[in-house]
Amino acid sequence: MNRRELLAVAGMLGLAPTLARAAGQGGDATAARDAYLYTLPLIEMATARERILKIPGAAINTLRHTRTLSDHTARWVTTPNNDTLYSPAFLDLTKGPVTLTIPPMGKRYYSAAVMDMFTNNNVVLSTRTVGGEGGTFTLVGPGQASTGPNPTRIATPHAWLLIRTLTDGGDDLDATHKSQDGFKLTGPAGAPTATYANRDAKPADYFAAARALLASDPAPPTDQRILRRTGAFLGDGSFDEAAAAAGVEQARTIAVFAKDRMVFTGGWSYPRANLGDYGQDYLYRAIVAQQGLGALPVAEAMYMKAAGDNGAGVFTGDGLYRLTLPAQLPLDGFWSLSMYEATADGQFFFTDNPLKRYAIGDRTAGLKRNADATLDLWIGRTDPGGERTPNWLPAPKAGPFAMYLRAYLPRAEFLDGRFRLPAIVKA
Repeated sequence: MNRRELLAVAGMLGLAPTLARAAGQGGDATAARDAYLYTLPLIEMATARERILKIPGAAINTLRHTRTLSDHTARWVTTPNNDTLYSPAFLDLTKGPVTLTIPPMGKRYYSAAVMDMFTNNNVVLSTRTVGGEGGTFTLVGPGQASTGPNPTRIATPHAWLLIRTLTDGGDDLDATHKSQDGFKLTGPAGAPTATYANRDAKPADYFAAARALLASDPAPPTDQRILRRTGAFLGDGSFDEAAAAAGVEQARTIAVFAKDRMVFTGGWSYPRANLGDYGQDYLYRAIVAQQGLGALPVAEAMYMKAAGDNGAGVFTGDGLYRLTLPAQLPLDGFWSLSMYEATADGQFFFTDNPLKRYAIGDRTAGLKRNADATLDLWIGRTDPGGERTPNWLPAPKAGPFAMYLRAYLPRAEFLDGRFRLPAIVKA
């Protein structure tokens, strides 16, 4: 990220005074800031890998299936979805390729995303790209040769495979589990992984971890410019610890401010076109790694957050809200509107409610449509009653809340902005 790009983002986020102070601390602090933001995806991926591998039965190059949808008790990751079951596996390709077999899925939606350690989606094998017939794919690391079927090149020696399988829950779970069990991952046993410092570590520990991760999973040739500029912190040798501390403080300030400074258009925030495949947009990549690790590319799914009462993504009212949607959204998959209670530290989780309904969408049974086939969704802390109850998305009994709408397999008019969601309004 060059100075002009950073100043533009700083202006949007209200960070110009912070960066002005940073300028007085010299180029070393600026390089430390950029080094932190550049390597934050590596750190977040290593942290996620360590956390998942602590789960009993989890191992490198081994799929682990979740069997139930998230509910109000699920607090292990912010903004969970209530549409799909996950099957994650961290990959080690250093000893050779691994083979992923996707079973015939018919009309059931699935996606198998393989992200390199910089969080770019190198490939998404899905209903959209592969189809319902399934197939076998050989995941190949850098510099490796493969004679396996459908060789698929991964940019780093280590990676994260994250499979999402659509389920309606309830009576559909058994069939969903059978579909999950059809996914097979075979290959050499992975080597044990090291433990690395997390994003909140002391600057010296953070940069030591970043250097080790870059050695394990080297950056692409297209990143040589930023690597040269940040070489004091990401290369060999010692560095100025005062400058490192100043730069890391700047980077963390940027990330914190960005979390609450979303841009809303017509009542919703929309993802950038490069979500999930960031190129050299290192700042956006860092922010997503911290707030939504594992995000799919927009061609696969779009995630929109409602603006809320305060225009910053949070609702606080005790009254009734309404979202009126057209008869058909421009997508080839499915959509859902999820309700989250907001915690004091800025995270979002499902909220307990009498319907045990954490999201509402086009697959929700019993929805009542208007005469013109449009759909009124009613949102509030109490049951709106009568004909509105089937279309009720319960809000928390008290406290602030937020809503996200997920749209899978969006069409061109959704992707390019010709279609915009109607705003959520007070009823």
